[in-house]
Amino acid sequence: MFRRVVQSIRGLAGRVRVEVGQTTAEYALVILGAAAVATLLITWAGRSHAIGKLFDEVIGKVLG
Repeated sequence: MFRRVVQSIRGLAGRVRVEVGQTTAEYALVILGAAAVATLLITWAGRSHAIGKLFDEVIGKVLG
């Protein structure tokens, strides 16, 4: 009886460790994806001068 309980606990502990590692990997992939999207957005905005145009419009409306 005691042996079965110990084996059950060991099996459960092993599964928990695997799930914790999987969760960490999923977070890492989400962060990499978000960084890639942010990089693309910043690159596009810098090349198209969209940020400068937006800033000019906001300042124009505030002042004018």
